Amino acid sequence: MATVPGPSFTLIQLRYFAAAAERGSMTAAARDLVVSQSAISTAVSQLEKELGVQLFLRHHARGLTLTAAGSDFLRELRSFLAHAADLEETARSAGATLVGDLSVGWFTTLAPFQLPRLVAAYEQKHPGVRVSVVEEEHAHLKQGLRDGRCELSVMYGYDLEEDLDHVVVGAAAPYVIVPAMQRWLRRKRVGLRELADEPMILLDMPHTADYFTSMMAAAGVQPAVRFRSPSYETVRALVAHGHGFALLNQRPVHDTTYDGARALALELTDDVEALEIVVAWMRGARLTRRARAFVRLAKAELGTS
Repeated sequence: MATVPGPSFTLIQLRYFAAAAERGSMTAAARDLVVSQSAISTAVSQLEKELGVQLFLRHHARGLTLTAAGSDFLRELRSFLAHAADLEETARSAGATLVGDLSVGWFTTLAPFQLPRLVAAYEQKHPGVRVSVVEEEHAHLKQGLRDGRCELSVMYGYDLEEDLDHVVVGAAAPYVIVPAMQRWLRRKRVGLRELADEPMILLDMPHTADYFTSMMAAAGVQPAVRFRSPSYETVRALVAHGHGFALLNQRPVHDTTYDGARALALELTDDVEALEIVVAWMRGARLTRRARAFVRLAKAELGTS
């Protein structure tokens, strides 16, 4: 029986196409890859001819845009290129040393507390890996996984659709911060009902605001929100200056705000669940060895090893 030949495109052609798609320009892709622009153009043209589809729309002086077929192809190609990089890494290191690039997304309020020490620990353990960071809020992190900007994302474990997989690496219990006034100085714990008549400073980020107001509602409290801010430190400063209380999850090691005021942290007496901290990735994606090593380290460093 005759064997039907498969496609004859090369890995170089695939890489050149991906670079041009990511940059929206063959010239920019050539500059990044340190090759000629004609090499990129020829590779892409040969790939389109082999596949029998147009991958790009070429716009004079406006670069490139992907066709529908090109977008679909790029989405599948990212996983293939990651696997190819993993094979190359395995061959070069013979299982001993990890090398290459790893892009990790971080939820914006988790990053200041977890990112520096975790990345430092990872790079000390795997100095041959170049770690890059994308710091965003929840929805943008999920999109970053889908469009290939990140291989992994460290985030909270809520609102994760079926196309995302994850592993729990830690937990962050909610707590209250109050100004350093006399009536709070000797307190260690407080119930949400005790705060019913106090103005609230709300950390106003997507999902986060709903999470905290729902927590108050479950305790039978309708919070009177005085100020809203998407900034963790602005919320702390407003509380420290006596404008109200706030609910947070990540706890700094000291109670001093940027301007030298104090915001006291009190534990909740209410039975409220901690938020799961997870590392997420695209379901069905073959994680590189670099990514798998990061997940193992995150579990060990953040408490679920």
